[in-house]
Amino acid sequence: MFKRILPSSGPPRVLALAQLANSVGDGAYYVCSALYFTRIVGLSPTQVGFGLTLGWGVGFLAGVPLGHLADRRGPRGTAVLLAVATGAAVGSFMFVRSFALFVVAACVYACCQCGLGAARQALLAGLVDRAKRTEVRAYLQATVNAGLAVGAAVGGLALHVDTRQAYLAALATDALSFLASALVLLRVPAVPPSPPAPAGEPAFAVLRDRPYALVSFLNMITLLNMPLLSLVIPLWIVQRTQAPGWTVSTLLVINTLSVVVFQVRVARRVTDLATASRAVRRAGALMLVSCAVFALSAAGSSAWVAAAVLLVAAGIQVAGEMTQASGSWQIGFDLAPPDRQGQYQGFFGAGTAVARMLGPLLLTAMIVEWGPPGWFLLGGLFLLAGSAMGPAVRWAERTRVTASPASDVPPVPDPGVRDAGRVP
Repeated sequence: MFKRILPSSGPPRVLALAQLANSVGDGAYYVCSALYFTRIVGLSPTQVGFGLTLGWGVGFLAGVPLGHLADRRGPRGTAVLLAVATGAAVGSFMFVRSFALFVVAACVYACCQCGLGAARQALLAGLVDRAKRTEVRAYLQATVNAGLAVGAAVGGLALHVDTRQAYLAALATDALSFLASALVLLRVPAVPPSPPAPAGEPAFAVLRDRPYALVSFLNMITLLNMPLLSLVIPLWIVQRTQAPGWTVSTLLVINTLSVVVFQVRVARRVTDLATASRAVRRAGALMLVSCAVFALSAAGSSAWVAAAVLLVAAGIQVAGEMTQASGSWQIGFDLAPPDRQGQYQGFFGAGTAVARMLGPLLLTAMIVEWGPPGWFLLGGLFLLAGSAMGPAVRWAERTRVTASPASDVPPVPDPGVRDAGRVP
């Protein structure tokens, strides 16, 4: 099993171990946080939802500046600093006693998480050849899912004990896991910081890169699959189907184990922008099919038939999820300038913050309230975004300079297309 989730020795393996360290803590946090904030701190579900939504909104804005910091100061040092800061932010939740303090802590937590993601991606880009980045990123994703599964079991123990001390122990586990991740990251080689932007060039070049903005927007739409298994599908099963309650946990197990076992294999099919675009297009079609099958689970009155339909839908959904992830990683890395990976990854990764911020409200209204038509609308959005990714990537390619696919040696720009996609 470990051979499936850990890359070869060297910097990639150290990066995977760092991800594994904090994902175990994250698993405990995700399972326990909602009940901790409502039952122990005393916040209402509406207050918790608003605070987290606002936090991820602020995190969305912080991704590019913190990614730029990773470019200018070096991604390893920035990643270590932000890992420590994220651990401190999680630790601060243990002392929250009011809604105002919760909002502040949530904003700090989301900013640190978004910045840490950008710095880690920039660190990976600086340590791994372009031809291997998507495969290594797949290993990291498999490692994350394995860690989340272990952490969820720890969080489950806290839920079973159901005391203030148990919830605090789960939060402390998450805080310490980020500190452990920071220590592990110190073992990878330092990546030199990028030089400052030339005179007349904007510091945050990604904000003026229209093709990359379009690619990032389309990727954001595909990331709306993130809240499905954690929130929307459990509500759908309980309110709209006759499936037994254990179906919820079964679908989560299928998703987690599938990513652990198959993500690297799926990612190996993606080797360049052309195969990445095809992967995202194929993922859009798979997600449409999965949405249609999820919609069918509401038909009929047999609990076992509903459960079987949901299992099929979940299998198709995770295939689409893994295919989409593999394509998007390649696109996000290959279209970013080598010396600005941090800010570009911060912008590209902002789709995750938006999905966490708007996804629960949007998808709950679309699917749980509207019913099967909402599933077909969501599937149509996935198909449209996946189909549009290829033309968007080709537009972005035309505005890029030519580089060797296996290295990041600075290329010679083509004066005829250098600014074709930028706002004057």
